[in-house]
Amino acid sequence: MLLGAVLVLLVLGGAGPASAHAALKSTDPRDGTVLKSAPRHITLTFTESVGLLDDSFRVLDPDNQRVRTGEAQHAPGSSDTARVTLPGKLAQGTYVVAWRVVSADSHPVGGAFTFSVGKASATVATADTGPVENPATASLYNIARYLAYLAVALVVGTAAFVALCRPTDRGPLRRPLVAGWWTLLGATLALLVLRAPYETGTGPATAFDASAFTRTLTGRPGLALLARIALLLIAAVFAPRLREREAWPRPLLAGGAVFAVALALTWASAEHASAGIQVPVAMASTVLHLLAMALWLGGLTALLILLHRSEVPAAAVSRFSRLAFASVAVLAVTGVYQSWRGLGSWDALTGTTYGRLLIAKLAAVVLLLVAAGLSRRWTARLVASEAETVVRERVPERVPERVGGPPAAAPEEPALPAAGGPSRRGLRRSVLAEVAVGVVVLVITTVLGGTLPGRAAAEAGTASVTAGGLPAASVTTVPFDIGTRGAHGTVQITLDAGRVGDNTVQAVVFGPDGGIVSVPELRLSFTLPAQKIGPLDARLTDQGGYWGTNSVTLPIAGTWVMKVTVRTSEIDQVSGSKPVRIIG
Repeated sequence: MLLGAVLVLLVLGGAGPASAHAALKSTDPRDGTVLKSAPRHITLTFTESVGLLDDSFRVLDPDNQRVRTGEAQHAPGSSDTARVTLPGKLAQGTYVVAWRVVSADSHPVGGAFTFSVGKASATVATADTGPVENPATASLYNIARYLAYLAVALVVGTAAFVALCRPTDRGPLRRPLVAGWWTLLGATLALLVLRAPYETGTGPATAFDASAFTRTLTGRPGLALLARIALLLIAAVFAPRLREREAWPRPLLAGGAVFAVALALTWASAEHASAGIQVPVAMASTVLHLLAMALWLGGLTALLILLHRSEVPAAAVSRFSRLAFASVAVLAVTGVYQSWRGLGSWDALTGTTYGRLLIAKLAAVVLLLVAAGLSRRWTARLVASEAETVVRERVPERVPERVGGPPAAAPEEPALPAAGGPSRRGLRRSVLAEVAVGVVVLVITTVLGGTLPGRAAAEAGTASVTAGGLPAASVTTVPFDIGTRGAHGTVQITLDAGRVGDNTVQAVVFGPDGGIVSVPELRLSFTLPAQKIGPLDARLTDQGGYWGTNSVTLPIAGTWVMKVTVRTSEIDQVSGSKPVRIIG
């Protein structure tokens, strides 16, 4: 009941908008920019490959009317992009782009940004992008995910305990094995049905929409869930035939291992491992990590049930102790790799939600290892105690006879360890502690599966635009006023990517009415006063409506002073300066 309460609190506590795993890196047009002419396409670039929906783009004109666009698609050869074609002519004013895609690890992400054609509108259309996830759908979906993780641990771990540890009484394990199978099947069906509304951010009532459900069945997450259901049905066919076997031959054990790997792949193919760097290695690591977790936690559950309901031979406990040790070793190696892959830097360990959750998981794992150490101690005592009992039973002590008198009384034999003996009681307590902490570790692991990895967060943090809540690019507005009538306005300077090394500069000059104006000359230079570097001339050239260059090299991070000089006639010019932060 306590573990169930913890699970419910974690699920409901995290029912807000989830952190998706594809972060927006850039948009074309850039957010907030004013263009001289209308763009032909809108292109978004993400930190990983994304899936597109029927309604991935909504573009609203200055009158808050939806613009007719082409079908959303990827840019040629780039699965990490989303692109839509715009009409040939767009009216002057500000446009709002609302977007929504599905990241490669199956989580939805959305946001909005603006751009203007000719000049910015006095008022901007509003686009309610809504929550990334519907709260009711997200809660049900997350509950199903938690139950699926718990159920696969119970099914794989219990079956492995029976096959590898060979307990004499397997009857008490039949019911939890069946319960785990039904729970995993039900959770998988729920995930399949809720997949479409989870992606689109709609309520559970839309789960049975025919077109949306068809899209789910043809997408990668849907295919993985269908494969899981097929594997469970195959297991249901063969399980009754294996029930009465006393021992599993090697071919049968190999078949069971293949089944477990295939089952684990249905998670790896639709989670973090399926996106990002080193995908093949990451998927293999995820499969091993999930199976090691299932063997340890599910095996502990099976051992705890047998310790409470029947006698467990010391040999079976000893075999599981060795199996658990191997599982911990695999968990350690794969966990280190997955932590490095997900974090990307030490700063992300404390500076991101993913890193802080990982610290919590590591603390729980330490507690789990302490409980496991106690269990191994009690196991060693139990094995030694029962071994001593067996020796005494097989070699009874001979009693000498007295000469000329009645035989001497036989010495009193030590009592055999009972089911409630200290070794078994201690083992039961330590195993119960392991199971409790193991469930907490499993819950944290599931939460990590729904959190933006630190590496992706870092990539999004250095992205060059503001979109969907991501940090902004270096977009600076410098006012100017030459002092004559009509000779004033602003210069909007976009510095991409605002980092050490090569940068791209675009500068647009706006007149007093907010429209784009042409000037005879525009000069831009950069100075780093703290290091006495500069001024470095950006060498801007007229690009037809704006001034720009693709080769501004800034060698050192710091706060640079950006000086812009606007010449409006043969004799009139004015300069202005603004600081700009360049990151390493």
